[in-house]
Amino acid sequence: MESIRAGATKVYSKATGQTEEPTLWDQMENNLCPSLSKTQRLYGFCICFVVGIVISVIGYITLLTGNLTSFAVLYTFGNLVAIASSSFIAGPCRQLKSMFSPTRRIATIVYLLAIILTLVVAFATGKPALCILMIIVQWLALIWYILTYIPYGRKMVTNCCKSTLGL
Repeated sequence: MESIRAGATKVYSKATGQTEEPTLWDQMENNLCPSLSKTQRLYGFCICFVVGIVISVIGYITLLTGNLTSFAVLYTFGNLVAIASSSFIAGPCRQLKSMFSPTRRIATIVYLLAIILTLVVAFATGKPALCILMIIVQWLALIWYILTYIPYGRKMVTNCCKSTLGL
């Protein structure tokens, strides 16, 4: 068994120039992330983002009709599709690594928890005010996440809020 492992490591190191065995994450990245041209990535991003926005807008329309459960499901699904659109630009594995990097980890976790809690509130309680509160938390977490991509973005917004509130 060890000789098979040593042979596989030798073949891998010759093929990739690396001296260590590929991790499970490396294997997933190589197998799940096929190479796309820049044009294909841009089309995929735009289509996926627009579809996500359209689904979210349909969710807002269902909220106006009073159907809270449909709103929560459509809005949440629309947001997830829109967020997934960025995977076309960076690739899904790199996107996940980026989302859970130390600077974005808390914002990502809060955003995902807000999504889950929005669905729980819609299905379990049926209270529109609480559901809308969870949507606001989703938006705030998403904005905070986006600010991590802007150099000093979070610091600027924090300082702006502090000066506005007189803190």
